[in-house]
Amino acid sequence: GHLDPSSHQRILMKTGLILLIIGHLNFIIGAFVHGTVLRFVVNPRDAVSLHYTIANAASVISALLTISCGIAALMLSRYLDPAALKWVVFSLSASSSLGCLSCLLGLAVSIGLTLGSQGRALLAPCTAGDIALGPVSHQCPFDPTRVYSSTLSLWAISLLLDSMEIVFGIRCLLLTIDLLRL
Repeated sequence: GHLDPSSHQRILMKTGLILLIIGHLNFIIGAFVHGTVLRFVVNPRDAVSLHYTIANAASVISALLTISCGIAALMLSRYLDPAALKWVVFSLSASSSLGCLSCLLGLAVSIGLTLGSQGRALLAPCTAGDIALGPVSHQCPFDPTRVYSSTLSLWAISLLLDSMEIVFGIRCLLLTIDLLRL
């Protein structure tokens, strides 16, 4: 059945806040991965590094969609009457959920490619001799001893956040469907 308006307001407010927090966390992690590792690894001729960059950029964009959905859900929790706002939340929650699902799949492929190649694409800017020299040499722009595990850990956290964004995005979508009486 349908919820009463005060229940919608509480649930939408909680869902919007959760989406806002999760979206910001995922945005920060995506920016951190790009800033510390991927900006050095990007090579347009290498399909794996290009995939890494596209999957990470898509993750950042879907995080921005999730943040927008959270803000719109918070606004809708305050003002339940405007039909246009209901449709905005409906559209944002649907696109955010689909975007996060595609990012989830892209990051899963990135993790699989990295594990399968034992991080060769991540360590491509450094030659094999430089890796043995230790942290940040003049020919390696980052610490090659930690880039493999750090990147995989951050991608795993991003996978978890993407799955949470999907769950709460679908929850927001279902609430909006109920409000629109669809």
